[in-house]
Amino acid sequence: MSNIRQVLSIIAAGIGVFVIVGMVILAVLARVVKAPATLGVRDGRLSPCPASPNCVSTFEQDERHGIASIPFTTSAAEARERLLRVLGSMARTRIITAEPAYIHVEFHIGGIMGYVDDVEFYFDEGAHVIHFRSASRLPYWDWGVNRERMEAVRRALETEGV
Repeated sequence: MSNIRQVLSIIAAGIGVFVIVGMVILAVLARVVKAPATLGVRDGRLSPCPASPNCVSTFEQDERHGIASIPFTTSAAEARERLLRVLGSMARTRIITAEPAYIHVEFHIGGIMGYVDDVEFYFDEGAHVIHFRSASRLPYWDWGVNRERMEAVRRALETEGV
């Protein structure tokens, strides 16, 4: 019986070491992985989401990745200013690019892991909508964080009167 306990103890210790090493590797990767080169607007569209479940986009149609765009009734310039105010009020955001029809923001997820999410907004003046794409650089799963964040942005813009 004591041999079984010793073996189980060794296995548990090995699993613990494996988990800790994995977390350290993910934390290091989260700090060194750069934004994808595919960010930006091409032919009036944002990049497609990868197959991983850590991305939502208004250009996607499937249930996992698809999300509704945000309509605006103001001018695109006014909608952009209101969106910048909303983004500026959100914790751990860094505006990387703020052009007239395109905004790229990094959301730095707190905690030891230090994950970064890239969020892009594209103002389609003809359709009077704000398209967006929100994707985690790491990890593979985001547990719905990107979708929840974008719905919070939508609610805040509705409050702003976009």
